[in-house]
Amino acid sequence: MNPKLDFTESQLERYARHIILGEVGGRGQAKLLRSKVLVIGAGGLGAPLLLYLAAAGVGTLGVADDDAVSLSNLQRQIIHKSADIGRRKTKSAAAAIDDVNPEVEVIGHDLRIVPENVMELIAPYDVIADGSDNFATRFLINDACYLAKKTLVSAAILRFDGQLSTFKAHLGGDHPCYRCIFREPPPPGLIPSCAEGGVLGAVAGVMGSLQAVEVIKELVGAGESLSGTLVIYDALASRFRNVRLKRDPGCPLCGERATITDLSIHAKPEDGRDERCETG
Repeated sequence: MNPKLDFTESQLERYARHIILGEVGGRGQAKLLRSKVLVIGAGGLGAPLLLYLAAAGVGTLGVADDDAVSLSNLQRQIIHKSADIGRRKTKSAAAAIDDVNPEVEVIGHDLRIVPENVMELIAPYDVIADGSDNFATRFLINDACYLAKKTLVSAAILRFDGQLSTFKAHLGGDHPCYRCIFREPPPPGLIPSCAEGGVLGAVAGVMGSLQAVEVIKELVGAGESLSGTLVIYDALASRFRNVRLKRDPGCPLCGERATITDLSIHAKPEDGRDERCETG
């Protein structure tokens, strides 16, 4: 496939640094232009993630968030500006994405993700990127992605720390799901929220950018997938650590005797904030 036959002159110039990469090339860039990614949370993680995916030329970006921009968001949520305070985050994010790359189609989902809407929400997308801010949503998204056979790229932060992994247990083999590592949410109040524990704004930028890298890799098939690996970032020590993950045969979702076969377990979601997850 000759990329000159598939791209406009402006696209060839815009994506030139991708096209000359052997691991991406014209075929990979064409895949990006045809891809659809759903980003859950337009906050600390979703902000850099959305901007880099837009800049990379991902053709369709879904943005799911039910919140409005507040002053306290601006310390880390770089997709929003002071003038956006009070504006819905989906609208603010869409405007910023249009400034970066007007060719990207943005679909705003101004809603709270619940068992009743999540399967329909994720259905049109190729990859789901989770930056949600509570345990209930994080476990719901993991379960829904497994049942819908969707690849999930998940990042989370708190204080000076971050973590990142890709989950595609639906492929079988050694691919674990989120529940293989964290079986169930911790008791309410055990883990502080980011509002209680704080977060260094630039850590959100680091982890959201890494999340964008992994989404792009999954879309174009470049490099090694993070499935089966948990990346842990310690900003104070300037250290990254990779932890190998194994699929748990006893996992209630993807194990040999799975007990979670639908989303009925989420009928009464809890409200606890995730210990390393930041969007709000």
